[in-house]
Formats: sequence, structure tokens, C-alpha cells
Amino acid sequence: QVQLVESGGGLVQTGGSLRLSCAASGSIFSINAMGWHRQAPGKQRELVAQIPSGGSTSYSDSVKGRFTISRDNAKNTVYLQMNSLNPEDTAVYYCNARIKHGNGGYYYTDDYWGQGTQVTVSS
Repeated sequence: QVQLVESGGGLVQTGGSLRLSCAASGSIFSINAMGWHRQAPGKQRELVAQIPSGGSTSYSDSVKGRFTISRDNAKNTVYLQMNSLNPEDTAVYYCNARIKHGNGGYYYTDDYWGQGTQVTVSS
């Protein structure tokens, strides 16, 4: 069984910073792309940032220059450093990862999601 556990959300004032973490655990063979999405009330879930196992990162235009995604492959963890936060960043943030998992010589690749962590930015 594979699971993603997020942490680091909370309440912050405009202009403040937060760092989200998401750790994957279970019968993991390898992790491909990892990313962060967010969903604000009444809006669709949107991709915020993505980081492949190798190669360059990508960001939505709304967070480019303010957010930084990184990963620690030894810890199976992805991070999202969020700076210069504003009320429009208020949302539930979800991490996701494409993970190759299994054991006994049988492996499968599936997409997994964290439970979500609330980020609230007050004006």
C-alpha cells in the first residue's frame, strides 16, 4: 500500500511564507513526476507546480516567481516553498505522485494523491 501524507499548511498574512511537505511511503520502487495542485472554494482543482524525476520544473503562471517546488528522492518527499502569499492563494493544496510500486517481482504504476492541506492567506 502506498500513501502520500502532507503537512505544513496553515494561516498566514498577505506577504508571508509557508512550506508544504508531502512524504510518500509504502512499497515504492520508484517515483516519477511529483506535483502540487490546489482547489479553492467553488473552483476547479488546478496544477500549481510539477517536478519530474529528472529535468526542469514547471509552474502555473499565477505562482511563477513566488513558489518553488523541490524534492528529496532519498526521503520520497516533495516540497512547495510558497513566498509572497496573497489571498488568491487560499485553497486546499494536494500533492500527487506517479509511483511504481509492488513487490515479489510484480510492479504497477499508479497516480496517488495526498489528503490535502488547507492554506489560508488573510488580507
